[in-house]
Amino acid sequence: MAADEDKQEKLDRELIELLNELRVAIPGIQVLFAFLLTVPFTQRFNTVTEFQEYTYYVTLLCAAVASALLIAPSSYHRVRFRQQDKQQMLITSNRLAIAGLAVLAVAMTGVVVLITDVLFQDAMVVVAGGAVALMFAWFWYGLPLSRRAQD
Repeated sequence: MAADEDKQEKLDRELIELLNELRVAIPGIQVLFAFLLTVPFTQRFNTVTEFQEYTYYVTLLCAAVASALLIAPSSYHRVRFRQQDKQQMLITSNRLAIAGLAVLAVAMTGVVVLITDVLFQDAMVVVAGGAVALMFAWFWYGLPLSRRAQD
């Protein structure tokens, strides 16, 4: 925070930073969701196993939930615009973004599990899915939380 930045300016800056950060995640989830919407219409989808079918459906639902949570701060901002509620808007939007990123990580892990199962099956599914889930957990949450604990 700049020495001459007052509380309102800080809130304005933090909200702009949050909305800019969401601009990175939203196109990713939109592309993933679009991909998932096309999968059932491919010829190969008729040959999926029950595990693949459930993995696909859970992944699709996670992508939809992640989309809703990650886009919600923009909607919240529009609906509450000029209502003198910026601090609560920032708190709520931050929570929505964190939850949306968590569900996005689950969706992306689900896609890796699904594709790995189609290609390789068996133990490779567990290895690939576990590795991707751990990567998301560490880089998206573990690393910043460990830094926060150090502070």
